[in-house]
Amino acid sequence: MLIDGDNIPDAEFFNLQLKLDDNNHDCVFRWKARNHINGLMYGNGGISCWTKEFVNTMRTHEATDGRDETVIEFCFDPKYIPMHDCYSTTFPNATPFQAWRAGFREGVKMCLDRGKKPSLQEFEQKVHARNYDHLCIWQSVGRDVENGRWSIYGARLGTYMTMLREWDYKQVQDFDHLAYLWNSFGKDEESACENIGQTLRTRLGLPIIDMDADQSAFFKHHYKAVHRNMGTTMTELDVIRRVEGW
Repeated sequence: MLIDGDNIPDAEFFNLQLKLDDNNHDCVFRWKARNHINGLMYGNGGISCWTKEFVNTMRTHEATDGRDETVIEFCFDPKYIPMHDCYSTTFPNATPFQAWRAGFREGVKMCLDRGKKPSLQEFEQKVHARNYDHLCIWQSVGRDVENGRWSIYGARLGTYMTMLREWDYKQVQDFDHLAYLWNSFGKDEESACENIGQTLRTRLGLPIIDMDADQSAFFKHHYKAVHRNMGTTMTELDVIRRVEGW
């Protein structure tokens, strides 16, 4: 079991059991987390369950095999199972840098098509619809919490550098490089975030807005009411099948 240092699990999670069988005993499970900054609920920062064999043999991140799908993410591995339920809250906003880095990383990754950068012409068609929604929320919501504005700026800057600059987006996995970028941009004023937002609206057509603190809090209050837990072993794919009838 893996719980990040900035993640607070719900107490009920520790009274639940995960049923394994021959089809999933060697898989990775990741449950959703509520993001304290923007209210999103997906795998980012969530509780996960790994097998030692999977970790030792995985070919992603630092051990990539060179394919686009493995350079940045591990979620495209067939043994990675995203779960539907949400059992924790992640707080990636302890410092301005942590909030900026969290936003920057998602601002990069949410632009990609299975790890590959799309062209400007392909952007809206190639980016998965859910990732597109998450990208817009990262870039609009969060000014009601401490350092939330840095998360928004980071997300916008990550997308800007990936899609509109000659920058190697694969460096998003290099935390030393991210620290270098932070030292370059971390003293920028709020106007820099607003200016990049306008550029993203114009060049990429992103429907992002500058939500103030009250608007951010309002969005999060109502957004969380949409989600309902359905059982520890319920996967995201199970829910999609139910909704779409296949």
